[in-house]
Amino acid sequence: MSTIAVVAIVVGAVLILLFLGGFVAARRRVSQPEVAERIRAADRALEHARASDRGWDRERLSTTAGEAIRQQRPEFEWETLELVLVDDRPGVAEDRCHLLASGAHGSVRVILARREGGEWFPQEVG
Repeated sequence: MSTIAVVAIVVGAVLILLFLGGFVAARRRVSQPEVAERIRAADRALEHARASDRGWDRERLSTTAGEAIRQQRPEFEWETLELVLVDDRPGVAEDRCHLLASGAHGSVRVILARREGGEWFPQEVG
């Protein structure tokens, strides 16, 4: 057998081992439940940062969403209110954001929209 054939076989074997090792590590990482929670937390933090950078007032969003839940779902008690999606389009009237209120008995998604003057109002509570 020539030297080139031996080198090609060794390189091929090393590449196969690296591929299998990466595959096993990726499968192990995906099967861990805390990975999904870390990803969700990072997404929430990213959406919060995007909203803050664009001048959206987080307190005003939370207040408007809380009032909408109290009016449309008065029996629902929530513990956390997370900003989960920001849809910032050109202009003001096209802006939307989604907040998720979570409590012991489930969760409620609130979609807020913005009027031309900058005022937030509940578009959907579900």
